[in-house]
Amino acid sequence: MNRHDQLLDAARRRLIQNYRQAPIILTRGEGAYVWDVRGHRYLDMTAGIAVCCLGHSHPKLSVAIALQAGRLIHGSNLYFIEEQLLLAEALTARSFADRVFFCNSGGEANEAALKLARRYQQVVAKKPEKITIVSAEGSFHGRTIATVSITGQEKYRKNFGPMFGPTKFVPFGDVEAMRAALADGTACAVILEPIQAEGGIIVPPPGYLQAVKEACVATGTMLIFDEVQTGVGRTGTLWGHEQEGVTPDLMTLAKGLAGGVPIGALLATDEAAEGFVPGAGEAVTHASTFGGNALACAAALTVLDVIEEESLLANCREAGEYLGRALDKLVEKYANVAVESRGRGLLRGLAVKSDAPAIVAACRDKGMLVSVAGPSTVRFVPPLLVKREQIDEAVEILGGVLAARKP
Repeated sequence: MNRHDQLLDAARRRLIQNYRQAPIILTRGEGAYVWDVRGHRYLDMTAGIAVCCLGHSHPKLSVAIALQAGRLIHGSNLYFIEEQLLLAEALTARSFADRVFFCNSGGEANEAALKLARRYQQVVAKKPEKITIVSAEGSFHGRTIATVSITGQEKYRKNFGPMFGPTKFVPFGDVEAMRAALADGTACAVILEPIQAEGGIIVPPPGYLQAVKEACVATGTMLIFDEVQTGVGRTGTLWGHEQEGVTPDLMTLAKGLAGGVPIGALLATDEAAEGFVPGAGEAVTHASTFGGNALACAAALTVLDVIEEESLLANCREAGEYLGRALDKLVEKYANVAVESRGRGLLRGLAVKSDAPAIVAACRDKGMLVSVAGPSTVRFVPPLLVKREQIDEAVEILGGVLAARKP
């Protein structure tokens, strides 16, 4: 049995079978390409699901991780951590926020946001009746019981009940539905993605986020933007909400923040952060053993530096527009299969009429990695440093797959 087959056999025997992995075993990467244990090369237009924003084996990130690993990896939040403090300064300097809480993932960041919002309303605002979370249909906010409970896709909640609540779901982009959901004054927080990524790369209508912010202010409801996938430059600005001219009370980050090293972050205004200030004699209100450790924070600091030094926001906008136009042309050419091109920056999707997983598998067989978002969208989230010739390669592969599809 060869190495590839041995490893697949180990996966079948030893892993809990909760995933549906493609039958390839990645072993190394460079830039926008990865290789499997058989030596096959793939153009990576998935980037670890919008995580590897600097691509693979970026020299500055690799060196920063190696140097930090040789100094200090972890010390816990019983003590201050130099790299964590520097990262908190870097994030607040680049955002609306005044304060940061660090954790390990997007789900944890959203969980922290929910806890903070609940406690803020009960302890700071003195409104214990405000406990409802308002979320959007089609949303995705994580896999913990609380975050899956506020995820607006039934397939993720099925068979895990009873759910955390109370929760209200409203159509994404419907301002009147949001106002109606907030009208009774029991809403603790609204949580929204500036662009629904896992829901199918759904961009909200113009003015929607601003109108939601106004409704939240009017009703004393905390506004949370889940920027786990849209943040850290993915849409062409550092934070996805910047393009809408509106700021939240809380913002959650993860995925691309440390370029592949696990990290999550909850960013807050000074006022919102009061929700996590303990009273006299109370226990610490929220914590994370690994959150904001030295290694992860050193990696995140490097990611922010490289994004600026290599002008990756500009590249994201230019490359994203180039990819968007190419996907538009595929829609015109293969209207029997493709429905529309969606997205912003390098968060892009091609909605298809049916069987998106089969299209993804066919692309993989031809040497390109893409993924499915929502019920029928092929998702492109390549590294922010992707080049035009790599986009051309990707579109050529996808075009060949679409051409082979029957109506």
